[in-house]
Amino acid sequence: MEQRIDTHVLSNGMVLLGEPMAGVESVAFDVMVPAGVSRMPPGCCGAANVISDWIFRGAGPRDSRKLGDALDGLGLHRSSSVGSSHMYIGAALESSNLAQALALYCDILLNPHLSDEQFELARQLVTEEMHGLDDEPRQKVMLELRKRFYPDPLGRSTAGEIDDLQRLTPPKTRKLAKSRLNTPQAIFSVAGKYDFDAVCRQIESIFGPQQGEPLSPMVVGSRGPKYTHISHDGAQVHIGLMTPTARFVDKGYYDARAAVSVLSGGMSSRLFTEVREKRGLCYAIGAKYHSLKEAAGISCYAGTTPEKAQETVDVIMGEFNRLAEGISEQELERAQVGLKSALIMQSESSSSRAGSLGSDYYMLGRVRTLDEIKQNIEARSVQSVLGFLRSNPFKDFTVVTIGPREVRLG
Repeated sequence: MEQRIDTHVLSNGMVLLGEPMAGVESVAFDVMVPAGVSRMPPGCCGAANVISDWIFRGAGPRDSRKLGDALDGLGLHRSSSVGSSHMYIGAALESSNLAQALALYCDILLNPHLSDEQFELARQLVTEEMHGLDDEPRQKVMLELRKRFYPDPLGRSTAGEIDDLQRLTPPKTRKLAKSRLNTPQAIFSVAGKYDFDAVCRQIESIFGPQQGEPLSPMVVGSRGPKYTHISHDGAQVHIGLMTPTARFVDKGYYDARAAVSVLSGGMSSRLFTEVREKRGLCYAIGAKYHSLKEAAGISCYAGTTPEKAQETVDVIMGEFNRLAEGISEQELERAQVGLKSALIMQSESSSSRAGSLGSDYYMLGRVRTLDEIKQNIEARSVQSVLGFLRSNPFKDFTVVTIGPREVRLG
């Protein structure tokens, strides 16, 4: 069946997107608000996280308890997160409750109470999550890696910074919330079982009259140091490594994705086979593609012992560079199968589809169909991937390590 993408732009510029999914009784929606960490002023890293929790602590005629009860009463599976450019809030639910859920979320975005009392609870929660990173060095090393790989403010920690959190006050954060929850600049997406005309009428009646200011141009600074070691007593060294590659909006995007899958697409991938299985250098290893609108990179994590840390880094970099020397048809086929399998699983999740609609529109100004993505994956060849790798060699590495021993970069 042909895939349909619904699109509507409100009178104030807010974009509404939708994708109906046959055979489901659920619906998911996602709102992308330009209030990510890179949109916050210097010294306010963590404010977006506080705001994303604070706005749910009372809105419209409901206090925190009543709002929570109303959301739970609709059987919502809530989701919220903070990225570099946007704050994401949304939910998945039974489709007959969509109109009631949207009414609640409109209040949350337009009429949050933002009380002083609830501010402290929201900040405390974010602070505790930050302290919890000390027990999650694998997550921490990747956050620290992106801070140094991407130029400021793009790479700011999406978890926040303790010092910045401690300096936040209710008046300062309330002002940020009111200026950054810029709904005319938001992207609303819905997927599953829904009536798009009804959704448009409801959103237009509430958000349409809202006017916002154009987003201020972002001033991008410099990247961080090539190597950073964070001393930590323990029996492991956690290694994070990242190198630039094609952005989501670039022509070489699909070749870059195929290359990452050859490197780290399963138990037969290059990194798993060469670093973990043949040499026994690490207990965990994997690489991922990551893209912002402005820049992109391939990141790699490895967990190993202090004695093997140096060799682990050397072999990983060697495998990145060796990729351009040649890949087999079998490796490419496995990569394509993995990418298409992930696409199929995403296509069956209304939450994933809602998120993808908004992401595509923000990045490209349009939504890709699943057939378009599938065809681009299948169009990759050994020659196209190698051509991309040779034109975009992996030379510029940023590395962060956490543990008792440093490494040297060649």
